Amino acid sequence: QVQLVESGGGLVQAGGSLRLSCAASGSIFSINGMGWYRQAPGKQRELVASVSSGGSTKYADSVQGRFTVSRVNAQNTVNLQMNSLKPEDTAVYYCNFLGNSRTYWGQGTQVTVSS
Repeated sequence: QVQLVESGGGLVQAGGSLRLSCAASGSIFSINGMGWYRQAPGKQRELVASVSSGGSTKYADSVQGRFTVSRVNAQNTVNLQMNSLKPEDTAVYYCNFLGNSRTYWGQGTQVTVSS
């Protein structure tokens, strides 16, 4: 089993920054990638950013140029640096882990951006 522990998040004014971190632990035999998704009230969960085991990154168009995803391989940690935050970035952010031939999710952390 794999456990994901998220940290960061909170309340910030528009234009501000936040940093999310997610650490994976447990019985990890293989890692294909890690990343972040978000879900706003009344909307579907969507990909925010991800990084593959080879280091390739992918971003949602809405966050390109403002968010940066990074992974610390030795620590099985993925970080999301969020700059120039907008009210529309308000959502619950979920850590995502692809490995051991399955998908794991974190418990979610709230990010609220006030205007």
